[in-house]
Amino acid sequence: MTNAPYTQCPILFEDTDLLVINKPEGVLSHPNPGTKSPASAFEGPYDLAERRFQTPQGPIWLIHRLDQDTSGVLLAAKNKKSVAACRNAFENRQVKKNYIALVSRRPMPPHGIWRDTLMENRSSGGIRSAINYAGKPNAFLNYKMKEYFQKFNLSLLEIELLTGKTHQIRVQSTYRGHPVAGDRIYGNFTLNKELRAALDLHRMFLHAWRLVLPHPTSGKLLTLESPLPEDLEDCLLRVSPPKR
Repeated sequence: MTNAPYTQCPILFEDTDLLVINKPEGVLSHPNPGTKSPASAFEGPYDLAERRFQTPQGPIWLIHRLDQDTSGVLLAAKNKKSVAACRNAFENRQVKKNYIALVSRRPMPPHGIWRDTLMENRSSGGIRSAINYAGKPNAFLNYKMKEYFQKFNLSLLEIELLTGKTHQIRVQSTYRGHPVAGDRIYGNFTLNKELRAALDLHRMFLHAWRLVLPHPTSGKLLTLESPLPEDLEDCLLRVSPPKR
């Protein structure tokens, strides 16, 4: 007889300290308190203050989070010592976070760094972020263009997220006129409709594909990767079919 699982999501890595999953699009990193939420990344009740799931196989602490509409690498820890080490690594920017995003509409340099001041607005409808034109910058990322698709005026970006503000990539992209394809909150809704029809894109094209961090016990760098989901791969094939 096997124990009930920590998670229903695919597991990318597991040892005595860490549990790393491949979170699908549409799954919450953790439940939203006081609401009837969709499925969450891990099983069991969630303590918001401790950021801890009480799963059937024991406690799991959430180290960071991904937006519901973002897929990819999601990190959790199995014991308090590992929790402290991982959270300290995030706070001290010892963790490298890489994303893949498809954005539009304006021409953009092939690489660059975005620095902005983001502020959160909380309401009964949830949390939204916006650019604050005053104040010290608190949101940083680097990007480089992997490919440009002239027919659809789309750019495929690899993004290194240097900070971790709520909806950061989505807000900074839209602010510069490059909304993430399929983004239903900050995106270009006319563009989203066009891409659904032309590319069969029914979700946001934002994927957390790599996380690199020091292992909480050994200190050795651990590289965790999630391949681009099949639906996003299919979208890219429609954008740029292979040459015969």
